[in-house]
Amino acid sequence: MAVKLQPMGNRLVVKPTQVEEKTKSGIYIPDTVKEKPQEGKVIAVGPGRVTDEGKRIPMEVEVGDIIIYTKYGGSEIKIDDEELIIMREDDILAKKVKK
Repeated sequence: MAVKLQPMGNRLVVKPTQVEEKTKSGIYIPDTVKEKPQEGKVIAVGPGRVTDEGKRIPMEVEVGDIIIYTKYGGSEIKIDDEELIIMREDDILAKKVKK
């Protein structure tokens, strides 16, 4: 990605994982019935949110983490023909643990 994004506060930039084009049995899925992806890779992380007392709480995710997020969370953007989502940390449901 040529353009660098630095999210603000408790926001992060996620690249959604691609949805399979066909089922295991070989049937192709049309765009109109595809599920919206809920999994993606974190490509940029903000510094974290600031409490009312002025203390910064760091983010719980870092660049490279694979996360699962709410179905309609975040704002979709397109940069250099690449689909990205900017979302709040609160929209994250889980992160995949590396073994």
